[in-house]
Amino acid sequence: MPKNKGKGGKNRRRGKNENDGLKRELQRKDGDEQAYAQVQKMLGNGRLLAFCFDGQTRMCHIRGKLRKKVWINTGDIVLVGLRQYQKDKADVILKYTPEEARLLKNDGSLPESTALNEGGEDNDAGEIEFLDIADSDEEGEGVAEQDRHYDFTSSEDSETSEEESEEEEDLTEEQLAAGKKSTKFTPKAR
Repeated sequence: MPKNKGKGGKNRRRGKNENDGLKRELQRKDGDEQAYAQVQKMLGNGRLLAFCFDGQTRMCHIRGKLRKKVWINTGDIVLVGLRQYQKDKADVILKYTPEEARLLKNDGSLPESTALNEGGEDNDAGEIEFLDIADSDEEGEGVAEQDRHYDFTSSEDSETSEEESEEEEDLTEEQLAAGKKSTKFTPKAR
């Protein structure tokens, strides 16, 4: 069996983050062979759908150097290499950091209408936003009041329903909300 002379394998290299502290030079597009694009949708298998800022949506392929090393999310700004023989396809060359994308936007390389992902995370990854529709004036009550009116009278109770309706008018809204019953009410014997 051969003797291991190296410093470790793939798992050792995976733990290192060598490019974390380095600040790289801003790489701009070269002529008509490259374009800036914003990722619209991740398709899987190293492919994505990107809107190039020349006005065309292209299917892009993430090159092997970036795969599993640079994570690309929707909304990220990338540099793509255009294919001369396939106009609707491109190759992702570089992913810009949010700071680099901001610099490109300020220089005028990106349109002003471009929405940048400042956080670097996927913003629309199924997040759920809950809205509080209760009045914030009433801090003591935990549940908002609901309007519920039930009519339990039947055709036999039509004579007594007139008397009950007069008694219910005597109750105030606060007593109804609190669930208090009138003392005048007597159930009908059957």
